[in-house]
Amino acid sequence: MSRLFALTLLFCCALACAEPAELDWPELMPAEDRAALEAMSEISHEGLEAAGDFAAGLRQAEGLPEVMYSKKTVARLDGQSVRLGGYPVPLESDAEGRSTLLFLVPYPGACIHVPPPPPNQIVLVRYPEGIALEDIYTPLWVDGTLRVEAVDNDLAEASYALDAASVRPVDEDDL
Repeated sequence: MSRLFALTLLFCCALACAEPAELDWPELMPAEDRAALEAMSEISHEGLEAAGDFAAGLRQAEGLPEVMYSKKTVARLDGQSVRLGGYPVPLESDAEGRSTLLFLVPYPGACIHVPPPPPNQIVLVRYPEGIALEDIYTPLWVDGTLRVEAVDNDLAEASYALDAASVRPVDEDDL
């Protein structure tokens, strides 16, 4: 076997075994949305949460700055292999009670906080293998293929979906 062929084979194997690129939540927003979010004044958390009405889930209340409703995506992320850390909002479970469909959000308790993240900060995760979720306040790492995909269900709108190859809790060694 030639030396060039062997080096090429080693390089390809290294790429195939490499960890996916870690993605930070702001990277899911176009630059103009990040700038608008950073320039926005603090939003009051009075309202549904204070009244104890959590039926709205991850739906946005009316009257917020436009960026809080943004569905704008970053096209270059479509089809990318990524690792995204976040918090689960379970949607569907298998017969053993493992979550197979969930929203991943950038902060814990997003389903009861007002305001929730904008749609371009909510990612639908499909994980047929399922994961047992002990606590929705435990952060997860999700590795898989990210897709620009509009999702709209009773709980929320999301601008991305992630077909997960693996989902696991973040542990102390990760920090």
